[in-house]
Amino acid sequence: MNQQNLADFIWNVADTLRGDFRQSEFGRIILPFTVLRRLECVLEPTRSQVQIQYAGLKESQVDLDLVLPSTAKASFYNISEFSLATVGSTSTRANLEDYIAKFSANSRQVFEHFAFDGWLAKLETANLLYLVTQKFAAIDLHPDAISNHEMGLVFEHLIRKFAESANDTAGEFFTPRDVVRLVTTLVFSTDHDALNGEGVVRTVYDCAAGTGGFLSSAIEQVAEWNPHARLIPYAQELNPETYAISVADKLIQGYDTKNIKLGNTLSNDLLPQEQFDYCLANPPFGVKWEKVQKQVQEEKKNLGFAGRFGPGLPRVGDGSLLFLMHLLSKRKPVEQGGSRIGIVLSGSPLFNGGAGSGESEIRRWILENDWLETIIALPNDLFYNTGIGTYVWVLSNHKPARRKDKVQLIDATPMHAPMRKSLGSKRKLLSEDQIAEIARQHDGFVDGPMSKIFATTDFGYRRITIERPLRLRFAVTAENLAAYSNTNGAEHIDAFGTLLEQSEHFDDLPSFLKAAKVKKLCKAGQKALFTCFGQRCPEAEPVKDADGKLLSDTDLRENENVPLNQNIQDYFNRKVLPHIPDAWIDEGKCDEKDGLVGIVGYEINFNRYFYQYQPPRKLQDIDTDLKAVEAEIAELLNEVTA
Repeated sequence: MNQQNLADFIWNVADTLRGDFRQSEFGRIILPFTVLRRLECVLEPTRSQVQIQYAGLKESQVDLDLVLPSTAKASFYNISEFSLATVGSTSTRANLEDYIAKFSANSRQVFEHFAFDGWLAKLETANLLYLVTQKFAAIDLHPDAISNHEMGLVFEHLIRKFAESANDTAGEFFTPRDVVRLVTTLVFSTDHDALNGEGVVRTVYDCAAGTGGFLSSAIEQVAEWNPHARLIPYAQELNPETYAISVADKLIQGYDTKNIKLGNTLSNDLLPQEQFDYCLANPPFGVKWEKVQKQVQEEKKNLGFAGRFGPGLPRVGDGSLLFLMHLLSKRKPVEQGGSRIGIVLSGSPLFNGGAGSGESEIRRWILENDWLETIIALPNDLFYNTGIGTYVWVLSNHKPARRKDKVQLIDATPMHAPMRKSLGSKRKLLSEDQIAEIARQHDGFVDGPMSKIFATTDFGYRRITIERPLRLRFAVTAENLAAYSNTNGAEHIDAFGTLLEQSEHFDDLPSFLKAAKVKKLCKAGQKALFTCFGQRCPEAEPVKDADGKLLSDTDLRENENVPLNQNIQDYFNRKVLPHIPDAWIDEGKCDEKDGLVGIVGYEINFNRYFYQYQPPRKLQDIDTDLKAVEAEIAELLNEVTA
């Protein structure tokens, strides 16, 4: 029985629940029972030996956690006399609760996070507890029958069906395995020591772990490439139920689940001092972080670059870049081997936010530190809960010499295969051959139709402010004189009133003031004068202040993004002055970090670099097609009216 059929078979238990429970509640019963049966099957071969040893030790002071796991040949154990098959039709709930309570603490927490005791009570009330228990007791979930990899897929399939029935977003909890395979291939393939050495140990971390599938696939892939290498998983997850599945999965694989944490990564990093060889993540796309906004802002304010969010904060509507900064805070120093990071993001972190914004400053920090290695654009419709375009970012703080100060962009959007059956929004997949081709493009590191190499500074620019002179024509009318008299700072009202009868226009400020016999105005009065008596006119003379400095017209103010590798004045002379001869650069707008004119910004406009012009069709061809369609319509009408 393959994992798809097994998952469907398990889900058929829902038929038993129908009527007594809402459809959205089915998964909250089925998932923990599936985990319980899986743990039971793992422990079954050593069950009698554990019972015998426990009987001999229960009156002693020996710490059972130090002895019984080795007897159970697992990282957990159970000392209850009950199993799913023997809980009995009477006192079923009490016996099940005894069974669960006598798991070792590291596995018992799984059912606590599922809030399983509450569901057992509801099943008992509905008189369904024994029936459901027996259905699960009949399923063989031993690792010899279904591997850890297949069991992970079963859990993912069940979560997806559970989410669909609850109108939830299953894609928040796990990443499609083809995408995982691509990311792990790109992240691990350069670590030749781990892939070829004996007894090599590496750490891997996922800050938004979901069911732990990303980590499990990473472990499987390294073992596939080198059985003598060992990956130690670390993780943090927000959702208690998917956290419980992740813990159960790692328990069965024999890992220490103390490294798997429950909590919000952004507001409370539960592995604060840890650094890792590899980091992998697929954080939720476009999720607001307003719930943790206070904690994040306080960390930035109090710790700055000593914390995780020193470079800046993105807008509250999308926390993707917060996860990326968090992962970069987990990098090992280069002298300890450094770290490699693979993270799946939507398109917004590439370009959201202009120069000086939080997003731009985060990109600037990453690129100026030369941590970004590669970005791969993936096809649409690869994920279960969204059809949007996605991107894999690969980052490293120990890039090889040929990649220093370089970034590789790979356009893999045309590379996909159709699925036989869509799963939510997932209608496409990456085949093994396509994953291998993307990896070859990455390893080749050459320019081509699919791969392009850029300097890190190619994504940077300076936003300069272009000013144009304020040109006003002045005249006094009854209406604007009344408006002037009602403004703050109005002065010399009678003097300006003498111009009311002249009905004369003045194309420069000195002539206007001279005609009114006004020598000087305060700043507030000058502002009121411009607002009430002035009317913009391209033919008028530029307006100057009392010091003879040209005043700028805020309505004509524009910004220009000058590439970092170009001289600002040369760019201005070439691109701006030929079109606007009276313009100038506001040299007061300088970057806070380097003090030079213009605000530095960074963006990665992926589509611009891979855009290929497609000439429009010839009008003659379009006209021919239209005539053919008209003829076809006319023929159909003739058949109808004949």
